[in-house]
Amino acid sequence: MTAPHIGIAGALFAEHALLPGGWARDVLLQWDASGRLLAVAPGSAPGSAPRAPGPLLPGMPNLHSHAFQRAFAGLTEYRAESQDSFWSWRNLMYRFAAHIAPESLEAIATWLYVEMLEAGYTSVCEFHYLHHDQAGRPYADDAALAHALLRAAQTAGIGMTLLPVLYQTSGFGGLPARKDQARFIRSTDNMLSLLQRLAPAAQAQAAVLGLAPHSLRAVPPDSLREAVAGITALSPQAPIHIHIAEQTQEVEDCITWSGQRPVQWLLDHAPVDARWCLVHATHMTQGEYAAAARTGAVAGICPSTEANLGDGIFDMPQWLVHGGAWGVGSDSHACVNAAEELMLLEYGQRLSLRQRNVLASNAHAQVATAMTQQAVRGGAQAAGRSVAGLAVGQQADMLALEPQHVALAGLDAERMLAAHVFASQRTSALHSLWVGGVPRVVGGRHALHDDAARGFVAARRAGIAAD
Repeated sequence: MTAPHIGIAGALFAEHALLPGGWARDVLLQWDASGRLLAVAPGSAPGSAPRAPGPLLPGMPNLHSHAFQRAFAGLTEYRAESQDSFWSWRNLMYRFAAHIAPESLEAIATWLYVEMLEAGYTSVCEFHYLHHDQAGRPYADDAALAHALLRAAQTAGIGMTLLPVLYQTSGFGGLPARKDQARFIRSTDNMLSLLQRLAPAAQAQAAVLGLAPHSLRAVPPDSLREAVAGITALSPQAPIHIHIAEQTQEVEDCITWSGQRPVQWLLDHAPVDARWCLVHATHMTQGEYAAAARTGAVAGICPSTEANLGDGIFDMPQWLVHGGAWGVGSDSHACVNAAEELMLLEYGQRLSLRQRNVLASNAHAQVATAMTQQAVRGGAQAAGRSVAGLAVGQQADMLALEPQHVALAGLDAERMLAAHVFASQRTSALHSLWVGGVPRVVGGRHALHDDAARGFVAARRAGIAAD
Protein backbone atom coordinates (compact mmCIF):
# COMPACT_ATOMS: atom_id res chain seq x y z
CA MET A 1 0.00 0.00 0.00
CA THR A 2 1.26 3.46 -0.88
CA ALA A 3 2.27 5.63 2.07
CA PRO A 4 -0.29 8.32 2.93
CA HIS A 5 0.12 11.68 1.20
CA ILE A 6 -0.06 14.97 3.03
CA GLY A 7 -3.29 16.73 2.19
CA ILE A 8 -5.39 13.66 1.34
CA ALA A 9 -9.06 14.63 1.47
CA GLY A 10 -10.67 11.42 0.20
CA ALA A 11 -9.99 7.85 -0.77
CA LEU A 12 -11.72 4.93 -2.46
CA PHE A 13 -10.80 1.28 -2.95
CA ALA A 14 -11.92 -0.63 -6.04
CA GLU A 15 -11.44 -4.34 -6.61
CA HIS A 16 -11.51 -3.60 -10.35
CA ALA A 17 -10.79 -0.25 -11.99
CA LEU A 18 -10.31 0.83 -15.60
CA LEU A 19 -7.08 2.85 -15.62
CA PRO A 20 -5.54 4.55 -18.69
CA GLY A 21 -3.35 1.48 -19.20
CA GLY A 22 -6.23 -0.99 -18.88
CA TRP A 23 -8.01 -2.95 -16.18
CA ALA A 24 -6.30 -3.23 -12.78
CA ARG A 25 -7.06 -5.09 -9.56
CA ASP A 26 -7.24 -3.82 -5.97
CA VAL A 27 -6.80 -0.14 -6.75
CA LEU A 28 -6.56 2.45 -3.98
CA LEU A 29 -7.32 6.01 -5.12
CA GLN A 30 -6.58 9.09 -3.02
CA TRP A 31 -7.33 12.73 -3.81
CA ASP A 32 -6.81 16.18 -2.34
CA ALA A 33 -9.30 18.85 -1.33
CA SER A 34 -9.50 20.17 -4.89
CA GLY A 35 -10.48 16.73 -6.17
CA ARG A 36 -7.11 16.04 -7.83
CA LEU A 37 -5.89 12.45 -7.70
CA LEU A 38 -2.74 12.11 -5.61
CA ALA A 39 -2.35 8.34 -5.82
CA VAL A 40 -3.76 5.54 -7.98
CA ALA A 41 -2.18 2.35 -6.67
CA PRO A 42 -3.06 -1.12 -8.03
CA GLY A 43 -2.25 -4.11 -5.84
CA SER A 44 -3.14 -2.23 -2.65
CA ALA A 45 -4.93 -3.21 0.51
CA PRO A 46 -8.10 -1.20 1.19
CA GLY A 47 -7.13 -0.03 4.64
CA SER A 48 -9.89 2.20 5.95
CA ALA A 49 -10.92 3.50 2.51
CA PRO A 50 -14.56 3.02 1.45
CA ARG A 51 -15.11 0.33 -1.18
CA ALA A 52 -16.58 1.02 -4.59
CA PRO A 53 -19.72 -1.11 -4.95
CA GLY A 54 -18.63 -2.43 -8.34
CA PRO A 55 -16.12 -1.93 -11.16
CA LEU A 56 -14.79 1.65 -11.23
CA LEU A 57 -14.70 3.59 -14.50
CA PRO A 58 -13.47 7.05 -15.45
CA GLY A 59 -16.23 9.63 -15.76
CA MET A 60 -17.21 10.46 -19.32
CA PRO A 61 -16.84 14.06 -20.58
CA ASN A 62 -19.79 15.23 -22.68
CA LEU A 63 -18.10 17.35 -25.34
CA HIS A 64 -21.16 18.93 -26.98
CA SER A 65 -24.35 20.22 -25.37
CA HIS A 66 -27.09 22.75 -26.15
CA ALA A 67 -28.82 22.63 -22.76
CA PHE A 68 -32.05 24.43 -23.66
CA GLN A 69 -32.82 21.89 -26.38
CA ARG A 70 -33.49 19.19 -23.79
CA ALA A 71 -36.84 20.86 -23.11
CA PHE A 72 -38.21 20.07 -26.57
CA ALA A 73 -36.65 16.62 -27.04
CA GLY A 74 -39.36 14.37 -28.46
CA LEU A 75 -41.56 17.30 -29.52
CA THR A 76 -40.35 17.52 -33.13
CA GLU A 77 -41.03 13.91 -34.12
CA TYR A 78 -43.78 14.71 -36.59
CA ARG A 79 -43.66 15.57 -40.28
CA ALA A 80 -43.66 19.35 -40.74
CA GLU A 81 -42.73 19.39 -44.43
CA SER A 82 -43.05 17.02 -47.38
CA GLN A 83 -39.48 15.89 -46.68
CA ASP A 84 -38.22 16.77 -43.21
CA SER A 85 -34.54 17.45 -42.61
CA PHE A 86 -32.11 19.13 -40.25
CA TRP A 87 -33.22 22.47 -41.69
CA SER A 88 -36.94 21.96 -40.97
CA TRP A 89 -36.03 20.75 -37.46
CA ARG A 90 -33.95 23.90 -37.01
CA ASN A 91 -36.98 26.10 -37.72
CA LEU A 92 -38.93 24.33 -34.97
CA MET A 93 -35.96 24.66 -32.61
CA TYR A 94 -35.77 28.41 -33.26
CA ARG A 95 -39.46 28.75 -32.36
CA PHE A 96 -38.86 27.06 -29.02
CA ALA A 97 -35.64 29.00 -28.36
CA ALA A 98 -37.56 32.25 -28.69
CA HIS A 99 -39.30 31.55 -25.36
CA ILE A 100 -36.25 30.73 -23.23
CA ALA A 101 -35.48 33.19 -20.40
CA PRO A 102 -32.64 33.09 -17.85
CA GLU A 103 -34.85 31.48 -15.19
CA SER A 104 -36.18 28.78 -17.49
CA LEU A 105 -32.73 28.10 -18.95
CA GLU A 106 -31.33 27.57 -15.45
CA ALA A 107 -34.15 25.18 -14.55
CA ILE A 108 -33.78 23.20 -17.78
CA ALA A 109 -29.99 23.04 -17.52
CA THR A 110 -30.04 22.03 -13.85
CA TRP A 111 -32.27 19.05 -14.63
CA LEU A 112 -30.23 18.18 -17.72
CA TYR A 113 -26.98 18.19 -15.75
CA VAL A 114 -28.57 16.00 -13.05
CA GLU A 115 -29.62 13.62 -15.84
CA MET A 116 -26.08 13.66 -17.24
CA LEU A 117 -24.58 12.77 -13.88
CA GLU A 118 -27.04 9.95 -13.39
CA ALA A 119 -26.14 8.71 -16.88
CA GLY A 120 -22.34 8.64 -16.46
CA TYR A 121 -21.24 12.09 -17.64
CA THR A 122 -19.07 13.95 -15.14
CA SER A 123 -18.36 17.10 -17.17
CA VAL A 124 -19.98 18.97 -20.03
CA CYS A 125 -18.93 21.33 -22.81
CA GLU A 126 -21.82 23.77 -23.15
CA PHE A 127 -22.03 25.26 -26.67
CA HIS A 128 -23.98 28.34 -25.61
CA TYR A 129 -25.58 30.55 -28.26
CA LEU A 130 -28.65 32.06 -26.57
CA HIS A 131 -27.21 35.42 -25.58
CA HIS A 132 -29.98 38.05 -25.63
CA ASP A 133 -33.68 38.43 -24.89
CA GLN A 134 -36.48 37.28 -27.18
CA ALA A 135 -36.22 40.44 -29.29
CA GLY A 136 -32.45 40.23 -29.61
CA ARG A 137 -31.79 42.95 -27.02
CA PRO A 138 -29.02 42.47 -24.46
CA TYR A 139 -30.19 41.83 -20.92
CA ALA A 140 -29.25 44.38 -18.25
CA ASP A 141 -26.62 41.81 -17.33
CA ASP A 142 -25.33 40.96 -20.79
CA ALA A 143 -24.02 37.64 -19.44
CA ALA A 144 -27.30 36.64 -17.75
CA LEU A 145 -27.85 33.45 -19.74
CA ALA A 146 -24.22 32.36 -19.43
CA HIS A 147 -24.40 32.89 -15.66
CA ALA A 148 -27.58 30.78 -15.59
CA LEU A 149 -25.65 27.88 -17.13
CA LEU A 150 -22.73 28.29 -14.74
CA ARG A 151 -25.13 28.28 -11.76
CA ALA A 152 -26.89 25.19 -13.09
CA ALA A 153 -23.59 23.31 -13.39
CA GLN A 154 -22.56 24.36 -9.90
CA THR A 155 -25.91 23.34 -8.42
CA ALA A 156 -25.85 19.92 -10.05
CA GLY A 157 -22.14 19.44 -9.37
CA ILE A 158 -21.01 18.71 -12.93
CA GLY A 159 -17.71 19.97 -14.35
CA MET A 160 -18.22 22.77 -16.86
CA THR A 161 -16.50 24.01 -19.99
CA LEU A 162 -18.52 27.01 -21.12
CA LEU A 163 -18.21 27.85 -24.82
CA PRO A 164 -20.00 31.11 -25.69
CA VAL A 165 -20.92 30.99 -29.37
CA LEU A 166 -19.91 33.57 -31.94
CA TYR A 167 -22.77 33.85 -34.45
CA GLN A 168 -23.04 36.69 -36.97
CA THR A 169 -24.52 35.64 -40.33
CA SER A 170 -27.19 33.30 -41.69
CA GLY A 171 -25.14 31.78 -44.47
CA PHE A 172 -21.88 31.68 -46.40
CA GLY A 173 -20.79 34.96 -47.93
CA GLY A 174 -22.00 37.12 -45.07
CA LEU A 175 -25.76 36.75 -45.54
CA PRO A 176 -27.59 38.89 -42.95
CA ALA A 177 -28.86 37.10 -39.85
CA ARG A 178 -32.50 36.04 -39.86
CA LYS A 179 -34.97 37.61 -37.46
CA ASP A 180 -35.20 34.34 -35.49
CA GLN A 181 -31.40 34.37 -35.04
CA ALA A 182 -31.33 37.78 -33.34
CA ARG A 183 -30.81 36.21 -29.91
CA PHE A 184 -27.54 34.67 -31.05
CA ILE A 185 -25.74 37.67 -32.56
CA ARG A 186 -22.61 39.25 -31.08
CA SER A 187 -19.79 41.23 -32.60
CA THR A 188 -16.32 39.78 -32.24
CA ASP A 189 -15.22 42.51 -29.82
CA ASN A 190 -18.37 42.01 -27.77
CA MET A 191 -17.70 38.27 -27.57
CA LEU A 192 -14.15 38.75 -26.33
CA SER A 193 -15.42 41.28 -23.78
CA LEU A 194 -18.02 38.74 -22.61
CA LEU A 195 -15.31 36.14 -22.05
CA GLN A 196 -13.35 38.58 -19.91
CA ARG A 197 -16.45 39.39 -17.85
CA LEU A 198 -17.24 35.71 -17.32
CA ALA A 199 -13.73 34.79 -16.20
CA PRO A 200 -14.14 35.52 -12.44
CA ALA A 201 -17.34 33.47 -12.12
CA ALA A 202 -15.85 30.61 -14.11
CA GLN A 203 -12.67 30.61 -12.06
CA ALA A 204 -14.66 30.59 -8.81
CA GLN A 205 -16.18 27.20 -9.67
CA ALA A 206 -13.17 25.78 -11.55
CA ALA A 207 -15.00 26.01 -14.88
CA VAL A 208 -13.09 26.38 -18.15
CA LEU A 209 -13.93 29.11 -20.66
CA GLY A 210 -13.47 28.62 -24.37
CA LEU A 211 -14.89 29.89 -27.63
CA ALA A 212 -17.29 28.40 -30.16
CA PRO A 213 -17.34 29.98 -33.60
CA HIS A 214 -20.71 28.47 -34.50
CA SER A 215 -19.89 27.39 -38.06
CA LEU A 216 -18.35 28.70 -41.25
CA ARG A 217 -21.79 29.76 -42.45
CA ALA A 218 -22.36 31.84 -39.27
CA VAL A 219 -18.90 33.41 -38.82
CA PRO A 220 -17.24 35.29 -41.71
CA PRO A 221 -13.51 34.71 -42.32
CA ASP A 222 -12.33 38.01 -40.82
CA SER A 223 -14.38 37.46 -37.67
CA LEU A 224 -13.11 33.91 -37.33
CA ARG A 225 -9.51 35.06 -37.59
CA GLU A 226 -10.00 37.90 -35.10
CA ALA A 227 -11.92 35.76 -32.63
CA VAL A 228 -9.36 32.96 -32.62
CA ALA A 229 -6.53 35.46 -32.18
CA GLY A 230 -8.48 37.15 -29.40
CA ILE A 231 -9.24 34.03 -27.37
CA THR A 232 -5.64 32.88 -27.82
CA ALA A 233 -4.39 36.18 -26.40
CA LEU A 234 -6.77 35.85 -23.43
CA SER A 235 -5.99 32.17 -22.78
CA PRO A 236 -3.55 30.31 -25.05
CA GLN A 237 -4.92 26.89 -24.06
CA ALA A 238 -8.63 27.75 -24.29
CA PRO A 239 -10.72 25.18 -26.18
CA ILE A 240 -12.18 26.19 -29.55
CA HIS A 241 -15.20 24.25 -30.83
CA ILE A 242 -16.94 24.61 -34.19
CA HIS A 243 -19.79 22.87 -36.04
CA ILE A 244 -18.33 21.66 -39.31
CA ALA A 245 -19.60 19.61 -42.28
CA GLU A 246 -22.67 18.33 -40.45
CA GLN A 247 -24.99 18.43 -43.48
CA THR A 248 -24.44 17.77 -47.17
CA GLN A 249 -26.19 21.06 -48.00
CA GLU A 250 -23.63 22.84 -45.82
CA VAL A 251 -20.83 21.19 -47.82
CA GLU A 252 -22.42 22.16 -51.13
CA ASP A 253 -23.02 25.76 -50.03
CA CYS A 254 -19.42 26.07 -48.85
CA ILE A 255 -18.13 24.84 -52.22
CA THR A 256 -20.36 27.34 -54.02
CA TRP A 257 -19.04 30.14 -51.80
CA SER A 258 -15.33 29.28 -51.65
CA GLY A 259 -14.56 26.46 -54.05
CA GLN A 260 -13.60 24.30 -51.05
CA ARG A 261 -15.32 21.88 -48.72
CA PRO A 262 -15.81 23.15 -45.12
CA VAL A 263 -13.08 21.09 -43.43
CA GLN A 264 -10.64 21.78 -46.24
CA TRP A 265 -11.35 25.52 -46.02
CA LEU A 266 -10.99 25.55 -42.22
CA LEU A 267 -7.65 23.74 -42.29
CA ASP A 268 -6.34 26.14 -44.94
CA HIS A 269 -7.51 29.32 -43.18
CA ALA A 270 -7.41 28.72 -39.42
CA PRO A 271 -4.70 27.54 -37.00
CA VAL A 272 -6.45 24.26 -36.19
CA ASP A 273 -4.58 22.29 -33.53
CA ALA A 274 -5.20 20.19 -30.42
CA ARG A 275 -7.29 22.98 -28.84
CA TRP A 276 -9.98 22.52 -31.47
CA CYS A 277 -13.01 20.26 -31.47
CA LEU A 278 -14.56 19.63 -34.89
CA VAL A 279 -18.16 18.93 -33.94
CA HIS A 280 -19.84 16.34 -36.19
CA ALA A 281 -17.41 16.61 -39.15
CA THR A 282 -19.75 14.06 -40.67
CA HIS A 283 -19.03 14.64 -44.34
CA MET A 284 -15.30 14.55 -45.16
CA THR A 285 -13.20 13.13 -47.97
CA GLN A 286 -10.36 10.71 -47.29
CA GLY A 287 -7.91 13.58 -47.63
CA GLU A 288 -9.84 15.67 -45.13
CA TYR A 289 -9.91 12.82 -42.61
CA ALA A 290 -6.13 12.50 -42.87
CA ALA A 291 -5.39 16.22 -42.74
CA ALA A 292 -7.80 16.96 -39.89
CA ALA A 293 -6.50 14.07 -37.80
CA ARG A 294 -2.92 15.29 -38.24
CA THR A 295 -3.77 18.63 -36.59
CA GLY A 296 -4.47 16.87 -33.27
CA ALA A 297 -8.04 18.25 -33.17
CA VAL A 298 -10.78 16.17 -31.56
CA ALA A 299 -13.72 14.92 -33.60
CA GLY A 300 -16.89 15.60 -31.60
CA ILE A 301 -19.34 12.81 -32.41
CA CYS A 302 -22.97 12.98 -31.23
CA PRO A 303 -24.49 9.70 -32.43
CA SER A 304 -28.04 10.04 -31.07
CA THR A 305 -28.46 13.60 -32.36
CA GLU A 306 -26.83 12.83 -35.70
CA ALA A 307 -29.28 9.94 -36.10
CA ASN A 308 -32.23 12.03 -34.93
CA LEU A 309 -31.43 14.81 -37.42
CA GLY A 310 -30.55 12.53 -40.31
CA ASP A 311 -27.01 13.90 -40.54
CA GLY A 312 -25.19 10.79 -41.70
CA ILE A 313 -22.51 8.55 -40.20
CA PHE A 314 -18.97 9.60 -39.32
CA ASP A 315 -16.35 7.22 -40.77
CA MET A 316 -14.62 6.29 -37.52
CA PRO A 317 -12.22 3.66 -38.95
CA GLN A 318 -10.98 6.25 -41.45
CA TRP A 319 -10.41 8.70 -38.57
CA LEU A 320 -8.65 6.16 -36.38
CA VAL A 321 -6.30 4.93 -39.08
CA HIS A 322 -4.81 8.44 -39.03
CA GLY A 323 -4.59 8.51 -35.23
CA GLY A 324 -7.50 10.90 -34.76
CA ALA A 325 -8.79 11.74 -31.27
CA TRP A 326 -12.54 11.66 -30.61
CA GLY A 327 -15.19 12.00 -27.94
CA VAL A 328 -18.96 11.92 -27.63
CA GLY A 329 -21.62 14.52 -26.89
CA SER A 330 -25.36 14.51 -26.42
CA ASP A 331 -25.89 17.73 -28.44
CA SER A 332 -29.69 18.23 -28.71
CA HIS A 333 -30.31 15.68 -25.92
CA ALA A 334 -32.66 13.39 -27.77
CA CYS A 335 -30.76 10.92 -25.60
CA VAL A 336 -28.92 11.62 -22.33
CA ASN A 337 -26.92 8.47 -21.68
CA ALA A 338 -23.15 8.17 -22.08
CA ALA A 339 -23.25 4.39 -22.55
CA GLU A 340 -25.97 4.63 -25.17
CA GLU A 341 -23.98 7.16 -27.20
CA LEU A 342 -21.12 4.66 -27.34
CA MET A 343 -23.49 1.88 -28.34
CA LEU A 344 -25.06 3.99 -31.10
CA LEU A 345 -21.63 5.02 -32.38
CA GLU A 346 -20.57 1.39 -32.72
CA TYR A 347 -23.91 0.36 -34.22
CA GLY A 348 -23.71 3.13 -36.80
CA GLN A 349 -20.34 1.80 -37.92
CA ARG A 350 -21.76 -1.73 -38.10
CA LEU A 351 -24.70 -0.60 -40.26
CA SER A 352 -22.41 1.37 -42.56
CA LEU A 353 -19.71 -1.31 -42.93
CA ARG A 354 -21.81 -4.46 -42.35
CA GLN A 355 -19.26 -5.68 -39.81
CA ARG A 356 -19.30 -6.29 -36.05
CA ASN A 357 -17.07 -5.03 -33.23
CA VAL A 358 -15.69 -2.33 -35.50
CA LEU A 359 -14.22 -0.12 -32.77
CA ALA A 360 -12.30 -2.75 -30.86
CA SER A 361 -8.60 -1.88 -30.77
CA ASN A 362 -5.32 -3.75 -30.77
CA ALA A 363 -5.05 -2.99 -27.05
CA HIS A 364 -8.65 -3.94 -26.19
CA ALA A 365 -10.66 -6.65 -27.95
CA GLN A 366 -13.69 -5.64 -25.88
CA VAL A 367 -15.37 -2.84 -27.83
CA ALA A 368 -16.78 -1.12 -24.73
CA THR A 369 -13.36 -0.92 -23.08
CA ALA A 370 -11.66 0.44 -26.20
CA MET A 371 -14.38 3.03 -26.81
CA THR A 372 -14.51 4.18 -23.19
CA GLN A 373 -10.76 4.73 -23.07
CA GLN A 374 -10.70 6.70 -26.32
CA ALA A 375 -13.83 8.78 -25.60
CA VAL A 376 -12.58 9.78 -22.14
CA ARG A 377 -9.20 10.92 -23.53
CA GLY A 378 -10.70 12.83 -26.43
CA GLY A 379 -13.46 14.34 -24.31
CA ALA A 380 -10.96 15.58 -21.74
CA GLN A 381 -8.87 17.19 -24.47
CA ALA A 382 -11.92 18.91 -25.95
CA ALA A 383 -13.01 20.12 -22.51
CA GLY A 384 -9.60 21.56 -21.68
CA ARG A 385 -9.85 19.92 -18.26
CA SER A 386 -7.77 17.34 -16.40
CA VAL A 387 -10.36 14.58 -16.65
CA ALA A 388 -8.54 12.13 -18.90
CA GLY A 389 -8.96 9.09 -16.67
CA LEU A 390 -8.06 7.59 -13.32
CA ALA A 391 -4.45 8.73 -13.07
CA VAL A 392 -2.35 10.88 -10.76
CA GLY A 393 -2.86 14.55 -11.58
CA GLN A 394 -6.28 14.03 -13.10
CA GLN A 395 -9.51 14.89 -11.34
CA ALA A 396 -11.28 12.18 -9.35
CA ASP A 397 -14.18 11.95 -11.80
CA MET A 398 -15.37 8.36 -11.73
CA LEU A 399 -18.35 6.06 -11.57
CA ALA A 400 -19.03 2.62 -10.18
CA LEU A 401 -21.28 0.03 -11.79
CA GLU A 402 -23.95 -1.89 -9.91
CA PRO A 403 -22.70 -5.51 -9.87
CA GLN A 404 -26.13 -6.89 -8.90
CA HIS A 405 -27.91 -5.26 -11.85
CA VAL A 406 -29.56 -8.05 -13.81
CA ALA A 407 -27.57 -7.17 -16.95
CA LEU A 408 -24.26 -7.36 -15.06
CA ALA A 409 -24.70 -9.94 -12.30
CA GLY A 410 -22.28 -12.85 -12.43
CA LEU A 411 -19.94 -11.29 -14.99
CA ASP A 412 -16.30 -10.30 -14.65
CA ALA A 413 -15.46 -6.59 -14.58
CA GLU A 414 -14.70 -6.12 -18.28
CA ARG A 415 -17.85 -7.96 -19.34
CA MET A 416 -19.80 -5.81 -16.89
CA LEU A 417 -18.65 -2.73 -18.81
CA ALA A 418 -19.66 -4.40 -22.08
CA ALA A 419 -23.11 -5.16 -20.67
CA HIS A 420 -23.39 -1.61 -19.32
CA VAL A 421 -22.80 -0.20 -22.81
CA PHE A 422 -24.68 -2.74 -24.90
CA ALA A 423 -27.34 -4.32 -22.65
CA SER A 424 -28.56 -2.02 -19.86
CA GLN A 425 -30.35 0.88 -21.54
CA ARG A 426 -33.79 0.17 -20.08
CA THR A 427 -32.53 0.45 -16.50
CA SER A 428 -29.14 2.06 -15.88
CA ALA A 429 -26.43 -0.09 -14.36
CA LEU A 430 -24.67 2.94 -12.86
CA HIS A 431 -24.62 2.81 -9.05
CA SER A 432 -22.41 5.68 -7.84
CA LEU A 433 -20.64 8.66 -9.40
CA TRP A 434 -18.07 11.16 -8.11
CA VAL A 435 -16.98 14.52 -9.56
CA GLY A 436 -13.70 15.73 -8.13
CA GLY A 437 -14.06 13.10 -5.42
CA VAL A 438 -17.46 14.46 -4.31
CA PRO A 439 -20.31 11.90 -4.43
CA ARG A 440 -22.99 13.21 -6.81
CA VAL A 441 -24.96 10.04 -7.54
CA VAL A 442 -25.62 7.30 -4.97
CA GLY A 443 -27.74 4.25 -5.68
CA GLY A 444 -28.25 5.52 -9.23
CA ARG A 445 -29.91 8.75 -8.11
CA HIS A 446 -28.81 12.37 -7.68
CA ALA A 447 -29.87 14.12 -4.45
CA LEU A 448 -31.59 16.89 -6.46
CA HIS A 449 -33.41 14.50 -8.82
CA ASP A 450 -36.98 15.31 -7.74
CA ASP A 451 -36.58 19.06 -7.25
CA ALA A 452 -34.69 19.49 -10.52
CA ALA A 453 -37.26 17.41 -12.40
CA ARG A 454 -40.12 19.57 -11.12
CA GLY A 455 -38.31 22.75 -12.19
CA PHE A 456 -37.69 21.29 -15.64
CA VAL A 457 -41.30 20.25 -16.17
CA ALA A 458 -42.54 23.70 -15.18
CA ALA A 459 -40.08 25.42 -17.55
CA ARG A 460 -41.00 23.10 -20.43
CA ARG A 461 -44.73 23.60 -19.83
CA ALA A 462 -44.28 27.37 -19.92
CA GLY A 463 -42.25 27.16 -23.15
CA ILE A 464 -44.86 25.00 -24.88
CA ALA A 465 -47.71 27.24 -23.74
CA ALA A 466 -45.94 30.31 -25.13
CA ASP A 467 -45.37 28.75 -28.57
